[in-house]
Amino acid sequence: MSPVDQRAEWLAAARKVMETEAQAILSASARLVDGSDTSLIAAVETILGHSGKLIVTGIGKSGHVARKIAATLQSTGTPAVFLHPTEAAHGDLGVCQPGDSVLMISKSGSTAELLDLVPALREFRPAFVGILGNPSSPLAREMDVVLDASVQREADPEGFTPTASSAVAMAIGHALAIALMQARGFTAEHFSRLHAGGQLGRNLRLRVGDVMHRGEEVAWVAPEDSLKHVVIAMSQRPLGAACVMSPSGTLLGLITDGDVRRALQAHDDIRTLRAADVMTPRPSTLAPEALLHEALAFMEDRPSQISVVPVVDAEHRCLGLLRLHDIYQGRE
Repeated sequence: MSPVDQRAEWLAAARKVMETEAQAILSASARLVDGSDTSLIAAVETILGHSGKLIVTGIGKSGHVARKIAATLQSTGTPAVFLHPTEAAHGDLGVCQPGDSVLMISKSGSTAELLDLVPALREFRPAFVGILGNPSSPLAREMDVVLDASVQREADPEGFTPTASSAVAMAIGHALAIALMQARGFTAEHFSRLHAGGQLGRNLRLRVGDVMHRGEEVAWVAPEDSLKHVVIAMSQRPLGAACVMSPSGTLLGLITDGDVRRALQAHDDIRTLRAADVMTPRPSTLAPEALLHEALAFMEDRPSQISVVPVVDAEHRCLGLLRLHDIYQGRE
């Protein structure tokens, strides 16, 4: 087989995995039928009905899924901790307290380590929720609520590598976490408090006015200024754009590096060109009060991404410039 044929086979196998996992998640989603008696709603109400934290446990690949779900729960308003089922028997059970609830994750539903853990956990009188690949399994009979994570087949050619089953268990865990997040009224403000050191928290905590460039950092030009003057101003203040201003400080237009290049391509003689000839009138703008996560969506979620945007007040007076780079990198 030629190298080209081999690569085509690899690509086909990779796509098949993703398609199989996607279909398995869609099938699991279809099982969440609307109604007050669904298992997901029962799981949410069961967990909310217990004042303590949520103990999340699993072993093997299900253990890795459990760790991720515990982390997602923690960051979205549900106190949660991962408990390794083997280490639990060697002292880690001390993390459990009355009032806690338990989330068990298992593909087979017959995992010996989890079955052995159930009697010890019952000493704390928790509620048990299971994300189980076999809803008729021995472990399912120990649960108060079972979330069906069954799949028709795994995504590998032989059908034995935990792939689709892990993807479905993870997706159900995420669904449970977000449903709990909504039930608790968890907001972006709450999220930012729990993510104070990361990019997500920063974007939810800081506003455009906190990181934008202003004053002497920005290239300010008048509509009658020559293109040469504009280029010099943009070179001295390399933010990728110049703001074209009226005498009263109102934003008339924006000239970007791209606008300058297009002007050079379109004109053999640029000596007569003025800022007003090459600017983009009425450019997209942001308010200084906008959160950075709102600014990021505004600049990126469009057919043509914006890399720099003017910041204006309610009277359309230009206050400064915000670059996409500023959102990701921050300013010291």
